[in-house]
Amino acid sequence: MSNIKETVKKDVSAVVDEWLANGYLKANDVFVVGCSTSEVIGETIGTSGSEDIAEVLFSALNRLRTEANVHLAFQGCEHINRSLVVERETMEQEGYTEVSVIPHPNAGGSMTSYVYKHFKDPVVVEDVEATSGLDIGETMIGMHIRKVAVPLRFKQKSIGNARVNGARSRPKLVGGPRAKYE
Repeated sequence: MSNIKETVKKDVSAVVDEWLANGYLKANDVFVVGCSTSEVIGETIGTSGSEDIAEVLFSALNRLRTEANVHLAFQGCEHINRSLVVERETMEQEGYTEVSVIPHPNAGGSMTSYVYKHFKDPVVVEDVEATSGLDIGETMIGMHIRKVAVPLRFKQKSIGNARVNGARSRPKLVGGPRAKYE
């Protein structure tokens, strides 16, 4: 397990570095993370979750919170209807609605279970409108990205054995042929 943990640490750090360098993150943005720790270790999504891997991922992803001053929202699996773990202050600032569930590895997933135990004041909310996000293991974060979602391609294409994709949002282009957008 220590070999995969080192690989994951290196991979996720590279992705975080790309996010911090690309200029898309703004202070107080909400950044959604969907993650299958099973996929990260090379297993089928939902079959072999690991809070040890979640710890490595959380440690690196937390740099986004501290260095870019964004709010993190961790998406759970379909067994909790893709609800998300956020800090209470994020819920209050954004006006999100709290729901009653405590994520655990078999309902919510190992990542949200770990986050729920390690956030300062965690709550679970039904949905968010994040300005950007990271999908580790094809967990389908799109439902939580503000319109219009723009896919991002990273140099680092995987974290461990899981494919990684990102998305950011941009304002809708409205108007007609005479409208200007820049």
